[in-house]
Amino acid sequence: DASTMTDNLIYNSDLEIYKSNGTESGTPDDRYVFTNRMPWINYYSIGALAAASRALKGYNDELAQECIDSAKSAWVKEHEDSGWDKDTEDRWYSENGEITAALQLLITTGDEQYSKRLNDLIWKALDKSVAANIEEAVIALPYFDEAYKNKLQPYIEAYKTECDSMFKKNPYGVLIGMRPWAGDHELISWAITNYHLHEAYPDIFDSEYIFRGLNYLFGCHPGSDISFVSSVGTRSKRVAYGNNRADFTFIAGGVVPGMLMLKPDYPENKEDWPFFWGENEYVIDICAAYIFLSNAANELTKE
Repeated sequence: DASTMTDNLIYNSDLEIYKSNGTESGTPDDRYVFTNRMPWINYYSIGALAAASRALKGYNDELAQECIDSAKSAWVKEHEDSGWDKDTEDRWYSENGEITAALQLLITTGDEQYSKRLNDLIWKALDKSVAANIEEAVIALPYFDEAYKNKLQPYIEAYKTECDSMFKKNPYGVLIGMRPWAGDHELISWAITNYHLHEAYPDIFDSEYIFRGLNYLFGCHPGSDISFVSSVGTRSKRVAYGNNRADFTFIAGGVVPGMLMLKPDYPENKEDWPFFWGENEYVIDICAAYIFLSNAANELTKE
C-alpha cells in the first residue's frame, strides 16, 4: 500500500521536505528498488520476453517488436558478461534459465544460433536432472532433426520410469511436493510436462498422466476432498489469501498452493484461516498454468 510507505503525493523538489501543497509533497518517495545482477533471473526474463513477443504479434506489433529486441539484446549482454555467481545453486538455475531463454528465442526467431546453444546445453542438463529439463527438450523437437528425437527417447523412458515410481510413494500417482510451501504449482507443471510428452511420444505417455494432475487439484488428494480451484468442483476453496485476503473470501478461478505436508506425514490445508500463504495464497503464475492444463485436458477429451 503506497499510502503506508509514503505520503501518497507526487514528489516536488521545489517544496521543503515534509511540506505539501495538497497534491504535491517535498517528501522524497521511499519506494526505491535495489537490485543485484542475477544471470538466472535475466535468462528467465529473456525467455518471457521472447514468448510475449509471439503472443503480442498481431495485437500490438510495436510492443511485440520491443519485447523480442529486448530479449535478443539481453541475451548478448549475458554472454558478454562472465560475472557468474559462484554459488552452486545460482549456477544451476542460470544454466536452466539459459535453456529456457534459448528455447523461446529459437521458437520466436528460428535463428540457428539459439538452436546451436540449446543443443549444446540440453544434454548435459538432462544428464544432471531429467525431470527439470525434459519439458524444454520435448518442446524443442520441431526445431531439430530425427536424430535429436532418437537421442531424446532414452531420457523420455527414464522420466516415465520416474513418474511410475510415484505409485509406490503415494496412492494418487502424482508428484506431491514436500517443501515447506504446498505443491500445487509443482503438480501442475508436472502434468503440463506430461502433456507435451504425450503429444510427442503417445506410445510412451498416455493421457492418464495429465488427468491425474487435474484429479488431484479437484479433490483427489490427502487431507480432504476439497477442490483447490475456487468455484470449480462441488466443494471448493472458499477462504484464500489474495488481493482481498482480509475479507475471508475467494476469487473464482483462483488456485491455491494446496495441501502442505507437515513433517513427518501430516497433510494440512486450513479452511478457516487464509493467512497461511504457503497453503492458501492465490498466485498468478499458478492460475495461468492451470488455465493451460485445463485447455490441454479439454483437447485430450476429443481424442
